[in-house]
Amino acid sequence: MGIRIKINWASPAIRKSLATLGAAYAARRKLGTAAVGLLAVWMFVHVMFGPNGMIVYQRKRTEYNRLQKDIQVLQKQNQHYSQQIKALKSDPKAIEKAAREELRYARPGEVVYVVPSPARQHPMTKTAEK
Repeated sequence: MGIRIKINWASPAIRKSLATLGAAYAARRKLGTAAVGLLAVWMFVHVMFGPNGMIVYQRKRTEYNRLQKDIQVLQKQNQHYSQQIKALKSDPKAIEKAAREELRYARPGEVVYVVPSPARQHPMTKTAEK
């Protein structure tokens, strides 16, 4: 068995103030934790849904990819048209082909068949039925 010695060095007033400080510290800690939690939630919402958030970023990235594909298609068309222009300026066979297709020219002894365009159908309205 040992001997225990309890030294009562603090007066009741000091003990009471220490208890009050402990309670204030605990309340301050809870308030700080809640504030950090709210800040984290606000930051998450801002990062996801803000004006420059992830959702807007995903939309912009999708639009960027679509525009890049459109640019590639237009560049291919531009290249094709440039080749056509170059051929029409210098190649007699290309000039003859274009003239025969657009102006419906034919060589002697050839027959040109022209397929009529489909007739336009106008929508029926009640005034037309009367």
